[in-house]
Amino acid sequence: MATTEPSAQSGVESGPESGAGPETRQGIGVSPGTAYGPVVQVAPPVRPPADEPPVDDQEAALGDVKAAFEAVAVSLEERATRVEDTAQQILKATALIARDKGLVKAAAKQLEAGKGRAGAIAGAIEQYAAQFEALGGYFAERVADLRDVGSRAVAAVLGVPAPGVPHFTDPSVVVAEDLAPAETATLDRALVVGIITEAGGRTSHTAILAAQMGIPAVVQLAGATTLEPGTHVALDGDTGEVTIEPDLELVEQQRARAARRTEALGRLSGAGATSDGLAVALLANIGGVDDAVAAGALDLEGVGLFRTEFVYLSATKAPTVEEQTQIYRDVFAPFEGRRVVVRTLDAGADKPLKFADLGPEENPALGRRGLRLSAERPDLLDAQLEALAIAARETGADVRVMAPMVATAEEAAWFARRVRENGLPKAGVMIEVPGAALRARDVLGEVDFGSLGTNDLAQYTMAADRMQGALSDLLDPWQPAVLDVVGIACEGARTVERPIGVCGESAGDPLLALVLVGLGVTSLSMAPSKVPVVRLALSLHTEAECQRLAQIARESRTAVDAMGAVREAASSELTDLL
Repeated sequence: MATTEPSAQSGVESGPESGAGPETRQGIGVSPGTAYGPVVQVAPPVRPPADEPPVDDQEAALGDVKAAFEAVAVSLEERATRVEDTAQQILKATALIARDKGLVKAAAKQLEAGKGRAGAIAGAIEQYAAQFEALGGYFAERVADLRDVGSRAVAAVLGVPAPGVPHFTDPSVVVAEDLAPAETATLDRALVVGIITEAGGRTSHTAILAAQMGIPAVVQLAGATTLEPGTHVALDGDTGEVTIEPDLELVEQQRARAARRTEALGRLSGAGATSDGLAVALLANIGGVDDAVAAGALDLEGVGLFRTEFVYLSATKAPTVEEQTQIYRDVFAPFEGRRVVVRTLDAGADKPLKFADLGPEENPALGRRGLRLSAERPDLLDAQLEALAIAARETGADVRVMAPMVATAEEAAWFARRVRENGLPKAGVMIEVPGAALRARDVLGEVDFGSLGTNDLAQYTMAADRMQGALSDLLDPWQPAVLDVVGIACEGARTVERPIGVCGESAGDPLLALVLVGLGVTSLSMAPSKVPVVRLALSLHTEAECQRLAQIARESRTAVDAMGAVREAASSELTDLL
């Protein structure tokens, strides 16, 4: 678990200003660890001038708008060359948004309606943002990226500095309304000791990137953007608590707890297991070659989720078997003799590919995505499976392949057949559709293993878009209804004697990990930084104790009740460190 101790550079010796008592606010912890330091506020988005006049030459103005969008795309692509895989993918995807010809067309209409250059860009962006939010799913996840592109383009046509994190030289806590992925991806880990946002959610890009980068983070903290720059804050990325101008006693308590936690985590290594010997594989979520190299050097049992979308990102035509094989070979190489669970291409109408466009859909989040796209374009799936098989043979990794968005036993059987026909011995499915969870016995009976995608499973179970911050309570993985669905899926897996893992963000929550194991989960895949504390949590509880914690959680009335009850019943040796 990442922890950041207070430092002299952060001003720990000075304490709060005289006369100002500490104030504690509650947000949502999304990346573990504690941090203390002065606030650095991210510059707000650049807005068009309220009195911006209409343009005289619409053709020339449109040329300026095109140039602004292109400048943003080039800047993002240049930044992508300096970061690792997951961040690189996000930056490249954002650059694609900046090059969307539809934005230029929408801006042209805004110019015709009497807007100035900046106003035309802003108007086009908001028009698209409304459409993306209405579509939900992956499109809704792109709204923050879209608005970031718009703000940067507005800055370009106005000739002012682009928005973002200001320059600073001392270890600090970065605070924003909602960090754009492009900003989060390029944060300096040596200077950014913590992140706080007023918006965002458990599965936002900020949360995922912060966890992968090992930066403690809290989202949905009310009033975060009103904190004055330089204000000292102490944040806890596990509990979600943020204390403004904390006294030295609290800071020292956090530092002492961080030291105890580091010492406790350092005592353990090797395979995950409960205190009475039940094996629970602890695995990493990765998104590309750099992630694989970093994770391969850690004390992990392998990879529980390798997202392959980056192979297809920005491609104008389907990558060849040879091109894919080289990438997969590089990803598998660090895991010789260890498992690597590969999720096949998760794309479709909600993640459109230029070479596999199935046309518009009214509700793409529930449309032809994941395995449904593969059924329409089996040539794409077969090419991917052939490349995976070649790379697996050449590297000696234990490669297991699973399909996303599987809903029925028939779909599972179709996928398993194609996997085996392409020379791969182990086929699995993602359980992220409630229907598949309810009929897990039949679905998993057709394959070798299952993996619960708890992020999507929660949003489909609770009918709540995972990118809607206002619905974060419904998306809480502690929701008893979500745990019920997970429990039913695990019961189905036991019936047909199939292993079932979790590769959603909930796997990295040490208390929730105990509940998941108690429900019957056999492996947990998470951001690598979260593995040590989950390993510790398991080592302090027996299988029976995990089952009891699962029962307590499922019998609770609300998500808050469930988490509180489990925390109260769990080992104090663990909870004292959280």
